[in-house]
Amino acid sequence: MINAQNTYPISGARTVFNGLNSETMFVAQTAPLPELALGEILVKVRLASICMSDVHTITGQRIEPTPSVLGHEAVVEVVSHRRPESDLAVGDRLTFSIADSCGQCEFCLAGFNQKCVQLFKYGHAKLSDGSGYNGCYATHIIIRRGTHVVKVPQTISDRCAAPINCALATTMCAMEYVPKIKNGRAFVQGDGMLGLYTCAALHEYGYEIVYCSGTRLQRSPFIDRFGAIPLYNDEILTEETNKIDVVVEVCGVPNVVNDGIRMLKPGGLYLFVGMVHPNSKLDITGEQIIRKCLTIKGIHNYASRHLDQAVQFLEKTINKYPYEELMGPTYNLSALSDAMKIAIEKKHGRILVSPNTSTESN
Repeated sequence: MINAQNTYPISGARTVFNGLNSETMFVAQTAPLPELALGEILVKVRLASICMSDVHTITGQRIEPTPSVLGHEAVVEVVSHRRPESDLAVGDRLTFSIADSCGQCEFCLAGFNQKCVQLFKYGHAKLSDGSGYNGCYATHIIIRRGTHVVKVPQTISDRCAAPINCALATTMCAMEYVPKIKNGRAFVQGDGMLGLYTCAALHEYGYEIVYCSGTRLQRSPFIDRFGAIPLYNDEILTEETNKIDVVVEVCGVPNVVNDGIRMLKPGGLYLFVGMVHPNSKLDITGEQIIRKCLTIKGIHNYASRHLDQAVQFLEKTINKYPYEELMGPTYNLSALSDAMKIAIEKKHGRILVSPNTSTESN
């Protein structure tokens, strides 16, 4: 262990989610921090962000084990570690994979770490599973042995770094399947964080025209600034019939799929990213897919390499796109319930949560 015993924190704080039917949904707790096992890293949370999957959990659209510590998006700082072969140092800022994997099963060896047979996901595990410091709505997290970590460059602020390990890394996973086409045309269905990241990535990949649709007109200026054209009316949809090379669904709404299929040219690619919930039944026919010779690909989370790519992409484009402006106010960990209420409104790309901020800030 790097730190002397007397500098290793004895305890930390965490906000425990007890479920929708609990008398108190969120409860603040102080609990001991266990000693590290070989391969583990103790980190303190510098800044966390509220992903829409957390919102889905607290609104009943998604069922997670309880009690638990929610939150899987965060930028963290090394306090101590037991990875003797690594170059980690106390004070290093890190982003980490939301999935801990074995690295040896058939899925890990095939590059699908996110489907490991021993998969563990931060922010999605029961409190009794592991250290009890498994989620980002806490002062500390114990990063497990099989979790990939990446140092965050100094040019990337905490606010921009917090969502790297979910939204941006998932975008990089999707981009792995996108063909690099000269004068390509793409359509992104969804104008949230995933959608805007995808617009920027497609733009950087050289796509000549990228459309982006959604339901919130106030996001139109952001769409334009992330390299895409806002698309909110059926007229343009009709004009682009059979002209689009790639459609990326990131909105989680199944009724957009027919529009996507209609716009794709023969041989086109359709990536499904956002419909990770049971209410995603599709009203399409096999004929629609067959006659156009379409490829449909599902994207869920990401593998370790995509986290590396996400950090590299953000570092390369940090001054090109308004990432900082996507972030909303920061709430103290003790005000997590209030932060969740604001996140539900979807006025901001992300609401931020800090164990070190005493007041709400913008």
